[in-house]
Parts: sequence; structure tokens; C-alpha cells
Amino acid sequence: MLALAGTVRAFVRHRGLLLRLTGVLVTLVLLLASAAAAVNAHYGYYPTLGQALGRTSPDASSLEAAEDRRGRVPDHGSVVAVQLPAPRSGFDARPAQVYLPPAWFARDRPTLPVVMLLHGTPGSPTDWVEGGEAPATADAWAARHGGRAPVLVMPDVNGTLTGDTECVDSDRGRVETYLTEDVPAAVVAMTGAQPPGRRWAVAGLSEGGTCAMVLALRHPDLFTAFGQYSGLVGPRAGDTNSGVAETVAELFGGSEAAFRAHEPPDLLAAAGDRYRHLGGWFEVGADDAEPLAAAEQLAPLARQAQIDTCLVVVPGGQHTFAVWRAAFRSSLPFLAARLGMVRQTAAMTGSCAAPS
Repeated sequence: MLALAGTVRAFVRHRGLLLRLTGVLVTLVLLLASAAAAVNAHYGYYPTLGQALGRTSPDASSLEAAEDRRGRVPDHGSVVAVQLPAPRSGFDARPAQVYLPPAWFARDRPTLPVVMLLHGTPGSPTDWVEGGEAPATADAWAARHGGRAPVLVMPDVNGTLTGDTECVDSDRGRVETYLTEDVPAAVVAMTGAQPPGRRWAVAGLSEGGTCAMVLALRHPDLFTAFGQYSGLVGPRAGDTNSGVAETVAELFGGSEAAFRAHEPPDLLAAAGDRYRHLGGWFEVGADDAEPLAAAEQLAPLARQAQIDTCLVVVPGGQHTFAVWRAAFRSSLPFLAARLGMVRQTAAMTGSCAAPS
């Protein structure tokens, strides 16, 4: 508003074309900055000005530099950017982010479990580092547990900022293969973490939340728990729980059978005792209509399929990083217990009134 008022004043008091053009340019720049700030204020992506300006975290590092620090256990973990090879999927992924907890730096390094965190669309692997503040959450957990926390792996799921693969193998990329074969193999080799199975969990926000649940249901041998934060009922080409025909056409080559093989209600209905070792944490904002409807449909089905299930609805919560930051904080004790890091207690289910 101040820039706009100044421009009007310049038009009134000055006739120079250059001054007028400069005033218009400054006004446009500040109006765009104001719009960006308003969007950020709604979604809560950059909590600090430093992050918005691209300031690197003091704990950021490379894997080689992290290895050089082995033997000197820090107070905080470190985030490294790594290019995960994709020999089986061929997926052209952006570099992943990996959080290494303080205990990882010990000379006698423990073999740590893994939580794979998936971003949404539009988005990138850094979303969980910046807007999601996952390293800070893991650091807080590690500080209470002798420096031990899960390794957090934040891989690319879309290839581009605005891509939308829904983490399935399709013409948009063989992303399911990438996440279930290439990523685990690379992470274990690079970090020395425990292999997939009872010591791996997967969680995600928005599209990534849907992906997390689908991956866990389709590959229960690879994961012991999932976190579904504001996801839809299943993979969708659009932003609603409907649009099945569009999804079948665009993501599954017109195959209804392939779609059903990735649809959580169908997978849960045919579960038998396949999922009895799984834990599932649903968290969603009360004012986030489509994901709320999905969580309220899926959580009872998960309980019926013998999944240890928690559903948290955040009062006034929307489709924002404020909800997703809180979701990871509240679910981390539950995930860590499923990973065998601590004993599971009723208190770990947070605001879940009656966990199964």
C-alpha cells in the first residue's frame, strides 16, 4: 500500500517518464512480494526469513563431510543432500535430503532404523527440511534418547516441482519401483542404516501422505508403519477423492484392475491378516474437507484390517505446513515405537482416544 501511494504521488508531482516507470516497477515488485508473503503465511512453508532467503542450515553438510566428522558426536543431527541412484526404476529424481541423527556420528555407530518422508505437489525433497522442520523434530527426539533417532530419508517423488506421479509406476516415471527398490538399497549402502522391513516406516504430506499409505499396504514386507498426513483416499490425478475415471486413464493406462490394486479401501478389504504387524497414523486438519473425508473413511477400515491405527483431527487445521509439522511431531513417538526404538505405551498415541 505504501508503494502504491508513493507511485501515485510520483505521477502527480513528476512528469518524467523514467521516474514514472521506476515507480511502476517498484510497485509491481513489492506487490508480488506481498502476494508471496501472503501465500507463505497461509501455508506456513518458510517459518523464518532466513529460510525464505535460502539461508542454509548450519547443520547442512555433504555425506563425505559427515563421514569425516565420525567420532565426534554433535549436539544436533546433520542434513545431507545425496543423489540416490536409480538402476532399477530409471527414475530421473532430484537429489534427496537425508537427516543423520547425532548417534550416527559415533565411532561405534549404531545401526539405525529409517523413516522415509514424502513431499507433495507442488513440492520438492527439501519441503520436509524447511516447511516441515523434520530435522528439528528429530533433534528434539534424539536429545531425549541419548542422541538416537531414526535416519530420515526425504526422496523425490515427482521429478519436477509441479509433477504428480502419485508414487505409482506409470508413464510419468516408475516411482513405486524407485521408492521400494532403489531408495532402500541406496540408503542402506550410503548410511549403514537397517534394511527395509520391521525397521522402516514411511510417512508423507498431502500427495506424499497418500503415497505413504499405498506403499505400506502394497509392500508390508518393507514397512512397519505409515503416517498419512492430509492425503486422499488413494492415488488421484486431481485434487479430490473423486475423479477415478481420470486417474485410471492417466496413471494406470486405462486399467481398472491396476487402479484397484493401488486403492487403499480395496487393499484393506482383502487384507486378511496381512497387515497385523502394521501401524498407521492419520492426521488431518478439521477444515481440510477432502483429506478429512479420506481419513474418516480409511481409519476405520485400517482398524478392521488389524492395523494399529490412530486418527488425529486438528481443530481449525487446513492444508498447511502448520498441520504437517505438528503431525510429524505427534506421530514420531508412535513411529519410533513401531521401529523398536522405545517401548510403545498408550501415551504415544497422543490425542487418539481409543487406539486399536
